[in-house]
Amino acid sequence: MATGNLTEAVHILLSITAFLGNTLILVVLHKETSLHPPSKLLYRCLATTDLLVGLVNQPLYATFLISCTLRNWSVFRFTYDGVYITSHVLCGVSLFSLTAISVDRLLALLLGLRYKRIVTLKRIYSILALFWVASLVSAPFYILNHRISTWYSSIAVSSCLVISIASYKKIFCALRHHQAQVQDHVQQQPGQPNALNMARYRKAVHSALWVQLALVFCYFPYFIVAIVISESSPYPPYLLEVIREIAVVLVYFNSTLNPFLYCWKISEVRQAVKRTIRQELCCPWT
Repeated sequence: MATGNLTEAVHILLSITAFLGNTLILVVLHKETSLHPPSKLLYRCLATTDLLVGLVNQPLYATFLISCTLRNWSVFRFTYDGVYITSHVLCGVSLFSLTAISVDRLLALLLGLRYKRIVTLKRIYSILALFWVASLVSAPFYILNHRISTWYSSIAVSSCLVISIASYKKIFCALRHHQAQVQDHVQQQPGQPNALNMARYRKAVHSALWVQLALVFCYFPYFIVAIVISESSPYPPYLLEVIREIAVVLVYFNSTLNPFLYCWKISEVRQAVKRTIRQELCCPWT
C-alpha cells in the first residue's frame, strides 16, 4: 500500500510539473519572434503534447492506479482504456513531431536560401494536422484490434527512428565536410556572417538532437520491460511489476524534462523564460 501511494504521489507531482513547465514554454514560444515560425510551430506542437500528458494522460494513470488499489473495477476499466488511447495519441504525435524537427533541420541545411520559401507555416500546419489525424484514427484500434495497433506502432516507431537517424547522420556528415572546407580554404574570421549562421545552425541541431535523445532514453527502458514481461521470464512477477512502474515513471518524466532542455539548449527560449518570469514576479534579475 505504501509503495502504491508513493507511486501515485510521484505521478501527481510529475503531472503538475509537466503542465506548468510546458504551459510556460508555450507562452514563451508564442511571444518569441527570433525563431523561424515553422520550426517554432513544431516545438509548440511537442510542448502541447507534453502539456496534455500532464493535464490528461498522467492524471488518468494516477486514477487508474488508485482504482486498482481500491478495487473499483468500473473506474479501472474506464481509466485503463483512457490511459492507453491518450498515450497512443500523444506519444504518436510527439514522435512524429520530433521526426519532423530532424527533417526540418536537414532541409534548412540542404535548401539554403530556398528553405524559408519552401518550408512555410501553412505546410507545417498541414503536416501537424496529418500527425494528429493519423494518431487519433489509429488509437481506438488498441481496443478494437490489438494486433493492428501493435503492427501500426511497430511500423510508425521504426520508420520515425530510421528517418531521424538518417537525417542527423546526413546533417553531421555535411557539417564535418563544411568544417573541413573552412579550415582548408575559407579562413573566415569568427565574426563574419556565414560563420555566425553556421554556429547558430549547429546549436539548433544539437538542441533538437538532445530532445530526441531524451525521448529515446526515457522510453527505451519501458519497451525493454514490456518485451521481458511478454515473454516467459524467470523473474518474480512482483519484481517485474515494480520495474515496470519505474519505467512508466521515466516515460512520464520526459514531459517534465523537455521544458528544462528547451531552456538549457535554446538560448532564445532561455532568455524569453527569464523575461517572462521576471515580468510575472515584478522583480529585476541581476
